[in-house]
Amino acid sequence: MFLGEIAALMTAVCWSFTAVFFSSSGRRVGSDIVNRSRLLVALPALIISHYVVQGTLFPRDVEAFRWGWLALSAVLGLVLGDAFLFQAFVLIGPRLSMLLMSTVPIYSTLFGWLLFHEAMTGFELLGIILAVLGVAWVVTERQPQPLADRTAADSRPLIGNYRLGVLFGLAAALGQVTNLVTARYALVDGFPTLSATLIRIAVALIVLWAVAAGRGQATDTFRRLRDRRALAALVGGSISGPFLGIWLSLIAIQNAPLGIASTLMALPPVLLIPLEYVLYRRRISNRGIAGTLIAMVGVAFIFWQ
Repeated sequence: MFLGEIAALMTAVCWSFTAVFFSSSGRRVGSDIVNRSRLLVALPALIISHYVVQGTLFPRDVEAFRWGWLALSAVLGLVLGDAFLFQAFVLIGPRLSMLLMSTVPIYSTLFGWLLFHEAMTGFELLGIILAVLGVAWVVTERQPQPLADRTAADSRPLIGNYRLGVLFGLAAALGQVTNLVTARYALVDGFPTLSATLIRIAVALIVLWAVAAGRGQATDTFRRLRDRRALAALVGGSISGPFLGIWLSLIAIQNAPLGIASTLMALPPVLLIPLEYVLYRRRISNRGIAGTLIAMVGVAFIFWQ
């Protein structure tokens, strides 16, 4: 009971730790390096886990339709979706980018109803609305910046860049939704989520590193990963994100309605508030507390049966 919902909450916890680890690593070596390298770390962990759980190093006798849906899911989510999100970060900043990403549960609920005929109770719909509002309230709070860290890039972006950044943010949100929908089609009839995770990571790794090799960036990636602190943070984020996080997210969408699963998985901006307080003693604002309480009430309504 509540297997999918609990897996979705655990996914949000994993992705919260992933954000902390990857932020630390990305500041030292760059987000592009982290984006490519995380899959190199996650793949061996998934192969070993697959051997322990399923008895083979890689999934066997997988139907062609599952390969197609999982490959499409990997490209839409792990390649294009993340690429759009990183570009949105650059053009409009993380605050507005994450606000656009908070619309994912709304789209997921709609697609779940249209494609999978998932009906929601009144409490569940109210819970989704409250959780989305709580996350949106948190991510729209402007974070103060030390004067020494402010540059011309912090001023209001040009109109053209702003519109392009919003489009990238919306494309990232759409990539996340279609990533969940296509993965759901591959998981029918109880297909092992660990096998699906391994296939998705392998496909995304091949695509990302083929692009990097074509641009002559592969060698530079390994050179910059000699930074031990960046590498340690990268390993931590890869275990909590592409390994555990994605595996749990597939368990969530296989066992819970799409809208509910995506709503619970969208909670990292809220969960990061207490996490950053514990790790960095970052002050918690009244707005952050209010947004967290609203989101948690929404979660309670989702679990209210």
